[in-house]
Amino acid sequence: MLCKYPPMGWNSWDCYGTAVTEAVVRQNADYMAKRLKPFGWEYVVVDIQWYQPTALDHGYEPFSNVAMDGFGRLLPAENRFPSAANGAGFKPLADYVHGLGLKFGIHIMRGIPRMAAHRHLPIAGSEHSCDQAADPNSICQWNPDMYGANQDHPAAKAYYDSIFRLYVEWGVDFVKCDDIAREYPRCKREIELISTACRSCGRDMVLSLSPGPAPFSEAEHLKTWANMWRITDDFWDDWTLLKGMFERAAKWCVHAGPGHWPDADMLPFGAIRQCGAETAAGRWTRFTRDEQRTLMTLWCMLRSPLMMGGELTRCDDFTLSLLTNADVLCLQRESFCAHPLWTTEDEAVWIAPRKDGKGLYVAAFNLSDTRRSVSIAPEVIETPVVRAVELWTGACVSTLSAELEPHACAVWRVEAAR
Repeated sequence: MLCKYPPMGWNSWDCYGTAVTEAVVRQNADYMAKRLKPFGWEYVVVDIQWYQPTALDHGYEPFSNVAMDGFGRLLPAENRFPSAANGAGFKPLADYVHGLGLKFGIHIMRGIPRMAAHRHLPIAGSEHSCDQAADPNSICQWNPDMYGANQDHPAAKAYYDSIFRLYVEWGVDFVKCDDIAREYPRCKREIELISTACRSCGRDMVLSLSPGPAPFSEAEHLKTWANMWRITDDFWDDWTLLKGMFERAAKWCVHAGPGHWPDADMLPFGAIRQCGAETAAGRWTRFTRDEQRTLMTLWCMLRSPLMMGGELTRCDDFTLSLLTNADVLCLQRESFCAHPLWTTEDEAVWIAPRKDGKGLYVAAFNLSDTRRSVSIAPEVIETPVVRAVELWTGACVSTLSAELEPHACAVWRVEAAR
C-alpha cells in the first residue's frame, strides 16, 4: 500500500522559500541519507517556484517569466538546477536522490501556467490547447503564476495527464499540490482530476494537498482522493500556532489511517528562513526546546506526516536528537486510534493503543505559561501501570505524573499487565 505510514522527509520551503537550488537539495539529501534514513526519513521535496529563474526569498515575483516546454509544462530553472539542462528536467536530480536510497518530490500549483494559456500552447498527447484547459477567473490570491483549471473541459484532464507523464519520466515519488486543500467547493473537481492523473500515470506518487485548513466537512472526499492534506495554514515557530494545533489535531485524529493522513504541516526546527534578506541573520527556530518536543510529540501522536523544514546540514545536537528519537518516532508505526482524553486551556492528555496489544502510549502536555503538575490515574486509561518509560528521557516510572515546565510535555510507553 502506498503511504501505509505517514510520510517523513525534508521540504525546502521553511529554509529557502522560492529560492532553493540544486546544490542545496543535494546537500540536504546527502545529510538525510547519512544521518536520518535509518530512522525512516526518506522524502526530499523541492518546494515552490523551482521553475522561476529569478526567485529570491519567501515572496513571489508577479507575472515573471517561467521555464517551461513547448507544451506548457513547467521545467526546473537551469540557472538554479544546472542538471536540468538540455531538457533533462528533474531526472538527474531525482536519480541522484534515488541513488542515496531516498525518494524525490516536487511542489506544483494547481492549474495551468498563465504564459502557456496566453501563448495557446498545445497540450502534449492531446488535440487540446492550454488556453482551453485554463480558467482565467480562478486565480491564486498569493501567487499569480497559474490559472486554475477549466474543470469541466476535457483539456483540463489532458493537461494534468500530460504533466504527470512528465513526472514519471523524471522519477518523481511525491507531489505537493498547492492552492487547493482549502479551496472547496470550487476546486473539488480539480482535486479529482489531479488525483486521477497521479494514480493512473504508472508510477507510485504520494499526493499531498496544501495549504489548509482543509474543511473538516470534506474529510471523506480528502481521504478518497489524497494521501495527505493540510489541516492548517502555513505553520511557523510561534507558540500560539502550536497551542492552537491541539484543537485541530483533536478534530482530525479520527481520520488518520493507512493511505490518508491529516497533515499538521512542517517542522520549523533548526535553521529556517535561510534565504533573501534573512540569510545573513541565519535565523534559528524561535521555539524553545520544550516547545519543540511538544510539537514532535503531538505530531507523532496525531500521526501527521513529518517534513523537516530546517537546513539539515546546520542541525545541532538537540535538533538531531528530535529527528532521531526512535522511541518517539515509533508512535507513527506502532500506535493507532490516538485521541485526546481531555484538553483544557492549561493542559492536554492524549492516549494511543499499541498495535501489538502489549500496552499503550500516553502523552501529557503543559499548555500553560507556568510550571504545572500533570497526572493520569490508572483508572482513567483503564490500564494498571506496571511499568512505563518516558520516551524523551528514557526514565522508567510506575506512575504517569510529571512536573512540566511551561509548554513542555512527557510521553510514556505503558506496558500492559501480563
